[in-house]
Amino acid sequence: MITPDPAMAGPAFQPPQRAGSGDATATARPPPTARTVTPAADLRPLLAARFRRIRTVTGQLAAPLTPEDQMVQSAPETSPVKWHLAHTSWSLERHVLERFAPGYRAFDDRFAFLFNTCVEPQPTCHPAAARGLLSRPGHEELRQYRDHVNAAVLRLIDETPDADWSGVARRIELALQHEQYCQERLLADIKHAFWQNPLRPTYQPPQPAALTTAAGQSWSVHPGGPEGIGHDGPGVVFDLEEPRHVVWLEPFRLSGRLVTNAEYLEFIEDGGYADATLWDPDGWATAQREGWRAPLYWFRRGPDWFQFTLSGTRLLDGEEPVCHVSWHEAAAFARWDGRRLPTEAEWEAAAQPLRRTGNLLDYGRLHPAVATCIGDGPWQIYGDCWEWTSSPLIAYPRWSPGDKTVGEHAGLPAAGRMVLKGGSALTPGDLVRASFRHHLTPASRWHMTGIRLAEDV
Repeated sequence: MITPDPAMAGPAFQPPQRAGSGDATATARPPPTARTVTPAADLRPLLAARFRRIRTVTGQLAAPLTPEDQMVQSAPETSPVKWHLAHTSWSLERHVLERFAPGYRAFDDRFAFLFNTCVEPQPTCHPAAARGLLSRPGHEELRQYRDHVNAAVLRLIDETPDADWSGVARRIELALQHEQYCQERLLADIKHAFWQNPLRPTYQPPQPAALTTAAGQSWSVHPGGPEGIGHDGPGVVFDLEEPRHVVWLEPFRLSGRLVTNAEYLEFIEDGGYADATLWDPDGWATAQREGWRAPLYWFRRGPDWFQFTLSGTRLLDGEEPVCHVSWHEAAAFARWDGRRLPTEAEWEAAAQPLRRTGNLLDYGRLHPAVATCIGDGPWQIYGDCWEWTSSPLIAYPRWSPGDKTVGEHAGLPAAGRMVLKGGSALTPGDLVRASFRHHLTPASRWHMTGIRLAEDV
């Protein structure tokens, strides 16, 4: 294992044993304070250490899985683990090495077709929905591919002339953040794959819980007024987080913690999935067509509800945050509760003063935890669950795509996506920030998505 530089944010992820073994016992660690490294000409060793750490974590996340596990694609919107391993290498190859490394030779020219990010079938890439058909290249060849790219990037960090360093370092940092985004996708996708398997395999052993009872709901009041939204400052971010701009907010209240499983169960038992008046038309049609009666990964045996997790199947814990709900379900719950989802700007205004810590990937739990609610709220802003907002993903005023587009973050995606904020228990700790704009279609459920409520004052 590569030892991370102590100056980098967060420890390397410690992988569980191979899926289903159940022999290892992991110890939870307190989450680190997240921060983003700003590449500069005198920070080559730090960037090299950060590169090694993030690339190592990706390999560690895949380590518990068999080659057969790594090939499964359980839905058109998911990807096999082996594809993620190759795609993150292709991204570095395409957006860093081909552009900045003189004389770089691709490991295999065919990989540009196989591991590109095209969603719709195009002549330049393999169809996204058919990634599970790629039995070749094999496991060993993809390991060699990652090693080839790793060596070339480290050589580039070491040999780039000082005059070119700033641009190269920024591009590498952006590619690393893209890889961290893919780390979360990898875990979400393998969870969905294991859920489809009748054996319901486990990715890691059960993790200890720090608390057993969630605090009662409380509310944080924001006075409203002009607020700066978006990124503006040092560090490298995706172009959709810029430019920073001022918005006007009316006074509002934000719930102190996320909605719990027990609270969502009340919605179910009160007929929430049978009451069309609570749902937007598209959501109601989707829920009926898909047969939704509870969040993804919930199921009932007799009087008891169970939940599938990366640590296997267990009784539903009513005190934990509800997760794996779509935007349609989150909006219906909020309407049933007499509240609403926060806007993106409201959430970001509330989050900006808060420390970027929480139950994130670095913690190792890989599942939402009971809210601690220590000190002043709101709590669980970072980690546990991505929080749906009522805001569609649109470009900010005066936005233009810059020279920072990488992979899935290449400019403005197709319309019809809703913004989520805050990160989840699968998100790397130094990727989260108030300005980060995760986005999914309203019917998406396989990401670790939850609910925070808001209301007007």
